[in-house]
Amino acid sequence: MNSYMGYVRKDGSVGSRNHVAIIPSVVCANEVAESIVQNTIQTQGIIHHQGCCQTPPDLERITDCLIKVGENPNVGASLIVSLGCEGVDTDRLEQALIATGKPVERINIQELGGTSAAIQAGIDKAQELVLKISGYQRTEVDLSTFVMGIKCGASDTTSGVASNPVIGYVADKIVDLGGTVIFGETTEFIGAEHILQRRAKNDFVASEIGRIVDEMEARAKAIGVDMRKGQPTPGNIEGGLSTIEEKSLGAIVKSGTKTIEGVIGYTEKPSGKGLWIKDSPGREIELLSGMAVGGAQVILFSTGRGAPQGFPVVPVIKICGNPITYDRMSRDMDVNAGKIVTGERSIEEVGEEVFQMLLEVASGKTSKGEAIKYTKSMDFYCLGPVI
Repeated sequence: MNSYMGYVRKDGSVGSRNHVAIIPSVVCANEVAESIVQNTIQTQGIIHHQGCCQTPPDLERITDCLIKVGENPNVGASLIVSLGCEGVDTDRLEQALIATGKPVERINIQELGGTSAAIQAGIDKAQELVLKISGYQRTEVDLSTFVMGIKCGASDTTSGVASNPVIGYVADKIVDLGGTVIFGETTEFIGAEHILQRRAKNDFVASEIGRIVDEMEARAKAIGVDMRKGQPTPGNIEGGLSTIEEKSLGAIVKSGTKTIEGVIGYTEKPSGKGLWIKDSPGREIELLSGMAVGGAQVILFSTGRGAPQGFPVVPVIKICGNPITYDRMSRDMDVNAGKIVTGERSIEEVGEEVFQMLLEVASGKTSKGEAIKYTKSMDFYCLGPVI
């Protein structure tokens, strides 16, 4: 089966979900946005902690990120919750989302007279948006329309030999079927970037891979940290990963084997099909947001120690490489890739299981994280200080 059932948007993109995104333009509007979500079905809050007292480049960056999340095909409509004095360009945000052809509404907390009035107005507008899109129907679409994000976190020694290779298998399959895969976590290329450069489409793409690694290292060195001489996180060390190079060698396996078409910035979407690298950090809340910004419809997430978090508007499928962790956290983990470690199944067999689950989730099946609403943690990756 090389198709799935999705929501076809006016721009030709296809959603695996049909959410109304409640988008606070600034951290100060989060509580109002959360109250609207709590009182309206089919809504998801983009609850971030940015939007004010940042440098102009970061404020532009946050505006771009909020636009791209609203443009994500899993979003059917958006409600912008503005405070009124934020640094984010809410006019540009609103106009960009209107241009998608999706229903868009906006409220201003200060103009409405404060929190309680804004919550009531927001609930009313969110209800209107839900009613507008609730009748949208799924249609069968080809996998060439599919955009998949990939991630690993809370890694241990099983990640690099089981769950990451499984994601690599699926990534190769999506690319072969004409789809798009976004691969990130620049910090987890360090020590293995030369291996990725061998797969670059051309010399320019290879140089771009080197550039983003150098820039990521330079940001760390600016505050006195040498990442190559450092260690992975305490959890990774306890899980048996001794160096950042060892972690990187396991992490890049999840990108598969295909040609790397290009490198895109954190606020960008791939400009074509195939495998793309997104310049992004490794921490879950910023990385998952970056995948949503890039237009991902579903994210595959490899873990060994058990990372449970998801994302508000993009379903996250958890693939666990450690059979002990899977047994302990079976309510959070979607697929037991630990069977590879125990010799019960091959990488290809588990890869096919994940591929079939991917199609089912893209067509509407609920992931375990969605079922328990573990979908709220998110934020955007900024480069400058809070001022």
